[in-house]
Amino acid sequence: MFFGGDPFEHFAHGGGGGGGGRRGGGGRDVDTSKLYETLGIEKSADQKEVKKAYRKLAIKHHPDKGGDEKKFKEISAAYEILSDPDKRSKYDKFGLEGVTEGGGGGGPGGDDLFSMFFGGRRGSGRSGPRRGDDVQHPLKVSLEDLYNAKTVKLAVHRQVIVGEAKQCRTCDGQGVVMELRQIAMGMVQQIQRKCSDCGGQGYQCETKKERKVLEVNIEKGMRHNQKITFRGLADEKPNMETGDIVFVVQEKEHSTFKRKGADLLITKTISLNEAICGFKWLITHLDGRQILIESKPGEVIKPEGPGGTPYVKAVDNEGMPSHGNPFVKGKLFVLFRVDFPTDGELDLKTISSLKKLLPNPCMDIDVDDDEVEHVSLDAADVKQFGKGGSAGHGGSAYDDDSDDEGRGGQGVQCQQS
Repeated sequence: MFFGGDPFEHFAHGGGGGGGGRRGGGGRDVDTSKLYETLGIEKSADQKEVKKAYRKLAIKHHPDKGGDEKKFKEISAAYEILSDPDKRSKYDKFGLEGVTEGGGGGGPGGDDLFSMFFGGRRGSGRSGPRRGDDVQHPLKVSLEDLYNAKTVKLAVHRQVIVGEAKQCRTCDGQGVVMELRQIAMGMVQQIQRKCSDCGGQGYQCETKKERKVLEVNIEKGMRHNQKITFRGLADEKPNMETGDIVFVVQEKEHSTFKRKGADLLITKTISLNEAICGFKWLITHLDGRQILIESKPGEVIKPEGPGGTPYVKAVDNEGMPSHGNPFVKGKLFVLFRVDFPTDGELDLKTISSLKKLLPNPCMDIDVDDDEVEHVSLDAADVKQFGKGGSAGHGGSAYDDDSDDEGRGGQGVQCQQS
């Protein structure tokens, strides 16, 4: 959804005041209204109003449409939170700090967000149970699925607690026990080790394996390494908040299209005839549509662009849909390669006809064959430039010493008597 950088940077410096500010668990003012102000809506706005406001602003400020990229990041970040009922509820209660708990979504994880806003240190007043580990699963997805969206059902196995957990009597719920070990006469060492009775958890309980089928929604425009989070569905552990199951999108390589951000790239090799006289090219897009790409009348496709760069053309609005706003699409770039005729492929008659038809033909030059030497070109490798002559054959005993002048070599000195 974002274009690099910190999408929440604006909110992190937005201050904690305002009428919507509340006191968080860490004892500092937190902001609960900045995201609404960014979208230009009231805190009472429903989901339909949130989506409508986002679409209007996203189209206006999208970088591909000449908008401000920083402003677009702020709008997208605000929409990501306010469009999710769970995130919105946490934000309304605790501000951005509440949203960072548990992470998830397509943006940065919880710890990363907290680091952005508060320098990586959670408030000393934070209370409540510890949080269990998240479980991540890679999810390989085709480019077609990322273009069109798809829902897949995946079965996961998790550990759940049976009955009620009880505090471990051996360690009194600490998870560790202290031992005294004698290391010498009259000397003892105090050692802390994990409690073997509860496995270091501080509580004891019975567990069982549970199979759960999850519907994973792959949304249009999702990107490589983006995360899809199911909160509280990781393994249950006593006296700990259950972690999340996180699916990490792994974009599979496509045989035709290359993707970068919201743009697509395709390579097309055309003949010299097509490059000069025009071409028509039918492609099947990622959604199955047939698209006819054709050159404009009189348009010439060159072997390379300015400065030796690849020669590229583009079609607007035929790239990838933007995540969160699929109505805005990137571009489809076409990188051209011109396939020139091989040596001997053109006969003299064809060459003569081309000279008459194509502009700027080679002009005949009258020369005296007795005074002008005729030469032709052979195939060569530019890497061999500078290695010709004796330098390319190991040198010679009669190498000229004149090159040594000015390069640290010692010249021959003549002394007159």
